[in-house]
Order: sequence, then C-alpha cells, then structure tokens
Amino acid sequence: MTTEPRKRRDGGRLRRSTGDALAQLPWQSVRNPYPPMEILSADQVEAIHETSLRILEELGIELMSAAGRALLRAAGATVDEASGNVRLDRELVARALASAPAEFSLTPRNTERRVHLGGNHLNFGLVAGPPNVHDLERGRRPGNYRDYCDFIRLAQHFNAIHLIGNQVCAPIDLPATSRHLDTYLANLLYSDRAFHCTAIGAGRAHDAIEMMAIARGLSLEQIADSPSVMTIISVNSPRRFDEAMTDGLMEMATYGQPVVITPFTLMGAMAPVSLAAALAQQNAEALFGVVLAQVVRPGTPVMYGAFTSNVDMRSGAPAFGTPENAKANVASGQLARRYRLPYRTSNASASNAADAQGAYETQMSLWGAVLGHGNLIYHAAGWQEGGLTASFEKLVLDVEMLQMMMEFLRPIEVNEAELGFDAIAAVPTGGHFFGEPHTMARYEHAFYQPLVSNWQNYENWELAGARDATQRATAVWKRALLEYEQPPLDTAVGEALADYVTRRRAEIGDGEP
Repeated sequence: MTTEPRKRRDGGRLRRSTGDALAQLPWQSVRNPYPPMEILSADQVEAIHETSLRILEELGIELMSAAGRALLRAAGATVDEASGNVRLDRELVARALASAPAEFSLTPRNTERRVHLGGNHLNFGLVAGPPNVHDLERGRRPGNYRDYCDFIRLAQHFNAIHLIGNQVCAPIDLPATSRHLDTYLANLLYSDRAFHCTAIGAGRAHDAIEMMAIARGLSLEQIADSPSVMTIISVNSPRRFDEAMTDGLMEMATYGQPVVITPFTLMGAMAPVSLAAALAQQNAEALFGVVLAQVVRPGTPVMYGAFTSNVDMRSGAPAFGTPENAKANVASGQLARRYRLPYRTSNASASNAADAQGAYETQMSLWGAVLGHGNLIYHAAGWQEGGLTASFEKLVLDVEMLQMMMEFLRPIEVNEAELGFDAIAAVPTGGHFFGEPHTMARYEHAFYQPLVSNWQNYENWELAGARDATQRATAVWKRALLEYEQPPLDTAVGEALADYVTRRRAEIGDGEP
C-alpha cells in the first residue's frame, strides 16, 4: 500500500460544492467561562485521595517494564522484582506532582492550530482506535487506509475538531508493524492539526516525534521545548501497566512530549461497582503514571485521564453515556484540579448505530465532560459501538453537538446595545420584531446556524425527501469531502517525510518497531 495521497475520482482536482459551503463555526480556541460543577464535597475528594495513596503505598501497581521498575527503584519506590509490583510512598507522589506543569501547549506544523491544555481551555479530539468503519451507504467494514485518510480530511475540514486521535480507524489492510508510519504520514499530509500518536512500544512513539520534528523543521532537542505530539497511556486496570505502554510513556517523556495517563476503570469489570471505589482506583493508577513520567524527565507535560464508566451487569458489556459515566466525568475533574493537572475525559456511547441512543448517550457524556471542565474531550467525534466502529455519520452528528456546545459556552453580552431598550420601545404591543432595525443589523449571525438540523415544517420536509438526521449526515460528510482543501506543505518537507517512512519501513521489516 502506497503512502502517497490517494487520487480522487475527479483526477485529483478538488471540486467545489455548488452553493454556499457547509455551515460551521470558525476555528477557535474554546474556553469554558463557567465555574466547574462539583458533585463531591472537599472532604469526599480528600477521602478518595487518601484511599488512592493507600492503594499505592500498601497494594502497589504491577509494572511489567524492567526499565521502568529500575527508574522508580532509583527514585525511592519499593519494588518486588519477582511479581513486578511497585509501591510508591506519598512523598514520592507529592514530588512528582510538584514538577508536573499545570498547563501546556501542543504545537502542530501549522502554529495557528496550536492547542492549549489546562486552565479553562476546552479541546475536542477525533475518535481513536476502532478496528471497524461504518457509513450508511457502504455499511460496516474493517478499518482501511482509504477510509482512514477520509477521516483525516474530515477532521481537517471541520473546525470543531482540534486534535486527531490515534488511528481514527485501524488500517488493517497495512502491515501491523509499520502501519503507524502510514497513519502519521496521512495526519501530516492531509491535516495541519496536532495529533495523538501510538505509544505501544518506544519505536512507534519515537517515529511520531521524529516525523513531527521534520514537519516543523525542528531538531529533537528543540521539539522537547515545544511539544508537538501527545499520547495516551491506557492502564490495564486493575493496577497494571504493561511493558509496551510503559516503554512508550518513557520514550515520550524522554523527549518532553505530553502523556495522558488514562485508567480504563469499568465498574463491575476492571473496577469495583461503587463509584467512590472506582474513582479511588482510577486516581491511584493515574498518579502512578504521573510519577513515572516525572521520574523520567521532571517537567514532562502530563494529563490526568479519566475513563470511568460501568458495564451492563446482565451481560458484562461496556456501557457509556450513562448517569454513572457522567458523574464520573464531573468528579474526575475535581480530582484533576486537586492536583493542578490538565484533565482529559471522553465523549462516548455504546450505541451500535448513529441513532437516538447514540445521540442521547453522547450528550449525557458530553455534558459531564464540559461541566467537569475537561481540557481535552477525547473521542468527541465519530465514536460508535462502544469504540469498535468509527462512523462517518456519527462524526457529523457529533460535530453538530460540539458546535452547539461551543455556542452555549459563548458568554452572554449585556450592554446598552444588546439590551435593546429602544427596539422594545419601537415595537407596539402585539407587534413583531422581524423588520426592526435591531433585528436587521443582527439577523445573519444572531443565532447558531445548524449543520444537520432541519427546521422546515412537516410538509416541506416531506417534499424534500423526508430524510432523518442520520440520512442528512450522510450528505454532509460527502459534501465536506468535496469542499476539503489539503493544507499546503513544503515540497522538501514532504519528501523528507516520505524518505523517513521508507527508511523506517525497511528497518522494521517484519519485526517490532
């Protein structure tokens, strides 16, 4: 499979859609101006904190990487080599938290697409990791490179998406040992957004750092001072860090690139059924990863990751967008703020289709993430089937929800002009404001203009084909691909990236990267 850009059916020329372009908000740095919701009291937060420290001090975490154990032993941890168990005392945790930055920026090859993580900044990430792809016209199918590239084009086109997730769909038509090179190259060719790289082993992480450094014209020393790629370390809950993920974490930290420590604490399966216990376990596992990153390189940007939800106790199947998931999103934000760490949460649903269930579960999850003051809402667009499928229609429906949330977060202006006393006085009782100057001066941008919603009356909607929101979303993603414009990339940089991929693919061969 070539890593060259896929030629489009129109001979490579991008056709413009007829009429106006799709309605969307401009690219912007989103901020959450409202106070964070707090569903835990200060005493409850401290009780969870103390229990998590007991887990680290008395029970420990299994660390399967010998190199990682050696680093932590040298830092003062208690290590049992026979079992791989590592116990941390609270002083070691406190020192690590003191060196972790409260905020950081991630700068891609286009500096105008820099994202800030921390404070009241809010960023939305593309879905990551599904092995399957779905759209209404072609159905469900294994992930592949062609669809992968189209997802990256859509992420570039829609301004509500700030960051590309790790392998929006797994391109299983490419060799497993080197497909990460193809996906990184697609990320850099078809978008100018920041992206999350895979950290399954040091090699995959290092390739992302090298390729972004090439794209930005920086050395590895320079990129350490200006982070460009990030990764998510998924903890094998309960209480286990596997060797590959640990090696990836250490490689990222060595070069000063951000790591997000995210326990996968599904209540009833990988964590206890009570939310307090699951949060305590999540907290212990997240703090362990923070300590390891700071031991490798003090000052490494880290994020507190949360992915606590529950399972269906009748079947064991994961459930997302539940009330428990939403409460965990809010409570985890309180814990992240207690440690002055940027906070990653998720926007998830267990629905097998881009339907009403997918929408209301996503909204439940999204509100929990926003009210909890998440700085990075991961899987924010395109997640379907509990993360097993990347959906084209769901991506569009999610972008609609993200844009609506962005508008909700825009503060209300209250001033003499906006209060409109003269407009109210000018319209007689029982009249209307349609032609009033106050309205005419604002009507074009007065309200949010939807991407998918249809506000026609029933008769006109029926005459137009009676398409529901999911069917309309199909038309939107297809039109977006026609409107997509590939961001410019210096020819010499493109050649250098291609040369790097060719060289690394030959080095990897059939072995591990």
